[in-house]
Amino acid sequence: MSLFTEAFFIFKKGRRVFRDLPPFSNRGSSDDPPKGGIMIIFVAVELKELFKKKRNYPWPRPKNCPRCNDYKVWGHGYAQAIFDGYNEPLLLKLYRCPVCGCVVRLRPAGYFKRFQAEVKTICSGISHKEEHNKWLSGISRTRQRHWFRALRRRVKACLGDTWTQGLLKAFDHFMAQGQVPVTRSI
Repeated sequence: MSLFTEAFFIFKKGRRVFRDLPPFSNRGSSDDPPKGGIMIIFVAVELKELFKKKRNYPWPRPKNCPRCNDYKVWGHGYAQAIFDGYNEPLLLKLYRCPVCGCVVRLRPAGYFKRFQAEVKTICSGISHKEEHNKWLSGISRTRQRHWFRALRRRVKACLGDTWTQGLLKAFDHFMAQGQVPVTRSI
C-alpha cells in the first residue's frame, strides 16, 4: 500500500477481501463541507402556518444535493429552532443525501442563520440607534447592543477605520457580498 491510497479489509465468510479507495486528493475539495456537515437552504416559509401545522407543513424538497449534486435527497426528520414571536421552537425540515452524507436544513428566508430575529428587525434596530442614538422599543436592549457592536467590530476589521459612510451602508455592503453583517465571527 502506498501513502496516497487507503485500503481496508472486508470479511466475507471467513476470508479477507481488499478494497482500494481513491486517493485522498480525489475525495472532494476543501470548499466542500465535511461529510455529514449541515448545509442551510433558505426558502419562503409562512411562520404562522408552520407554527400551526408543525410536521404537516408542506416543505419543498430540494431537487438535488447542494454538495454532490446527486438527484436523491431523503427526508431526515426535523430540527427545532426558536424565532421571535413564538413561545416554543418551530420544526425545520432536514434532508439527507445518501451519497455524500450531507444534511440539508431548510430555513425561512428573511432570517440570518443562527439568529432568531428577522433581518429587517436587525436593520431597523441598527438604523434607529444610528439616527436617534436610542434603542428601538419593544426589543431587548441587550440584543440590539449585540447587533450594533458586532456590526461596528466587523466594519473596523473588514473595511478599516477609514469607513465614513455609516453603519447602514456597511450593513448593505456586507449583505451585497452575501455575508452576515452582525455576526461575531470575522
